[in-house]
Amino acid sequence: MLIDVPVLLEEIRQTESEGRIGIDNQCAIIEERHKDQEHRSEHLSQKIGSTKSGVGACNAERALRMVKLARQIGKLQPYTVDSVAEVQNALSQGKNVMIEGTQGTYLSLYHGTYPYVTSKDVTASQACADVGVGPTQVNDVIVIFKAYVTRVGEGPLEGQLNREEVVRRGWMEHGTVTGRERRAAPFDFHLAMRAVQLNGATQIALTKLDVLFPESKGVSDIKQLRKDSSDFIAMIEKETGVPVTLVGTGPSCEDMIDRRTGRPLPPKKEVPLSVRKSLRQ
Repeated sequence: MLIDVPVLLEEIRQTESEGRIGIDNQCAIIEERHKDQEHRSEHLSQKIGSTKSGVGACNAERALRMVKLARQIGKLQPYTVDSVAEVQNALSQGKNVMIEGTQGTYLSLYHGTYPYVTSKDVTASQACADVGVGPTQVNDVIVIFKAYVTRVGEGPLEGQLNREEVVRRGWMEHGTVTGRERRAAPFDFHLAMRAVQLNGATQIALTKLDVLFPESKGVSDIKQLRKDSSDFIAMIEKETGVPVTLVGTGPSCEDMIDRRTGRPLPPKKEVPLSVRKSLRQ
């Protein structure tokens, strides 16, 4: 857990989330020297394709027990909380808690395409550990797949399309941190299966179906999809053994097919907890 203070404070201002956000008092602080260290690294810049945002250097210092924590930063005092206590109190009251992980599964330091990875594990189990939730408290793990595969920076990408083909298909995207173009490839069922295993997924949320199948744009009922779209979803379920319960059919939050109502899901535990793990790379 780490934060860039100026970036966070600006996001709080832009989203008007004052009074609605808490920062765990043990979050590590990214400092300018961490960014400078990464910018000076030829290995990170040229071989790995790092965003050079200071994350790796900060995580390294945390392992050495040298990093500053949120509770030591004056500007963060209005926001610092004991997030473990808050989450556990919510669970003890029977409330739903959603934990959202960061980055894609294959950027995991331990399970990804090393060395073209981030500086920590990013699977669902790590997301739970980060906020102090034990494995027996988890009810559902929802992995998020795009209808095609993308990757920014260096590293392998099986079936990668050339730029012209990516543009022609309407798959061109840009990284949220650096703005770099993302490389793209068709959906990879092998990667999907391994991601399901690594995260212990019980549900799949599939996004950007409308980009792969334009006629599905805005559809909210699974029965309204054309056969090619339905067959694609069925193939994902067959290959992974996990139900696709949410299907994104457009950029709006309302462009969604929700198949959870009336669909049998894993039995509920006494204390519900949903974990959403993004596989976006």
